[in-house]
Amino acid sequence: MTTTAEIAEFVTETEFDDLSGETVDELKKRVLDSIGIAVGAMGAEPVEAVRATVEEMNGEGCTLWGGDTASPPDATMLNTAYVRYLDYMDSFLAPGETPHPSDNIAGILAVGEYEGCSGKDLLTAIGIAYEVQAELAWNAPVRDRGWDHVTHTVISATAGAAKLFGLDSEEIRSAIGIAGTAHNALRVTRTEGISEWKGIASANAARNGVYSAMLAKNEVEGPTNLFEGQKGWKQIVSGDFEVDFSPSERVHDVMTKKYVAETYAQSAVEGIIELAQGEDIDPGDVDSIHLDTFAGAKLIIGGGEGSRYEVETKAQADHSLPYMLAAALIDREMTNAQYDPERIQRDDVQELLRTVDVAEDDELTDRFEAGEMPAIIEITMADGTIHRVEKDDFEGHPNNSMSWEQIETKFERMTEERYDHSRRERIVDTVLQLENHQTGDLVALLD
Repeated sequence: MTTTAEIAEFVTETEFDDLSGETVDELKKRVLDSIGIAVGAMGAEPVEAVRATVEEMNGEGCTLWGGDTASPPDATMLNTAYVRYLDYMDSFLAPGETPHPSDNIAGILAVGEYEGCSGKDLLTAIGIAYEVQAELAWNAPVRDRGWDHVTHTVISATAGAAKLFGLDSEEIRSAIGIAGTAHNALRVTRTEGISEWKGIASANAARNGVYSAMLAKNEVEGPTNLFEGQKGWKQIVSGDFEVDFSPSERVHDVMTKKYVAETYAQSAVEGIIELAQGEDIDPGDVDSIHLDTFAGAKLIIGGGEGSRYEVETKAQADHSLPYMLAAALIDREMTNAQYDPERIQRDDVQELLRTVDVAEDDELTDRFEAGEMPAIIEITMADGTIHRVEKDDFEGHPNNSMSWEQIETKFERMTEERYDHSRRERIVDTVLQLENHQTGDLVALLD
């Protein structure tokens, strides 16, 4: 039995009648003692700073996209979950880590709305967050040490929020100290059986970043030597590293997803769709599919961190190369429709995915680390015919980045069922000229 299961069993099985009279008396003492201590602490400066933050979070001030309002952290949580959940967001391609800098955007928009910030201020804060997240990903990867990449997000989100809250240098140090000591996330989120938390973990990180900045704004003091301090972030989380920040430089190394699929699957999905269409492949005649890929893809979505052949949910499907390749070959596309529960469970894809073999290739790993996203696919047919395609990258990769028109087309496709043409045009125009607007002008269009 796992420790988690043991804890759960203990929780579910323990009843009041299991407690002795002496135990109950001691527990009552603890309750009364705690209340007394709490009352005695009222008025103390640090906890009153927490009170000020909590009162400031009383459910107003920020738009929840789709309607209603909430506090900055709560709006960050929901709106970031919207950005992240489909696995259609952007990615920064570092050799040892692939975070999603767009995880920062919804929180920064919430703070920008709350503070009445200009579009210029907003873009500045987003640029800061992208740079912080990317520099940490490039120079301080944490994946191999057992931490999830949203461990970086909480720090970048804090930095962006702190900028818009107007925190001074000491307050920013406190905010980052609070965020980086209290909110490190474990890699288990993306290993073994993948749960829906995979698509929400970054929302929680961004929320915690905004909350950390609010605490510092209200004069809560945090550790000011987060990284180099004794038992600090470098010693415990990342190992030693150096960073070299340059305003908005790293955003140019961020990719845009063409397909609704995990980052490292993009080239392979594009390649297999090209093969299926170009060779008019009948899925029923396919004997097997073989993919040669780089180390990170094999590790994360190819079976290196747990089986990727047992696929029952969207969270499992969009992190399974066998599923994504099988579905893309059959349907010749990779959109939200391929993650419908009925589509996932259908026999055709469930049978075909079990023919997919994913292999790590050292040469492809070297090419990935040199700036490509390579994939080599071979489809063997029942009659022995082999169809092969090799990809260096994909449409949306920094080497083949999407144009504004392509991004706009993607936006139109994703929003046409909710917004009419006029609303979509206004959103596009506002973003296009964001430096001439207030943050609230944009957020008001997302209610």
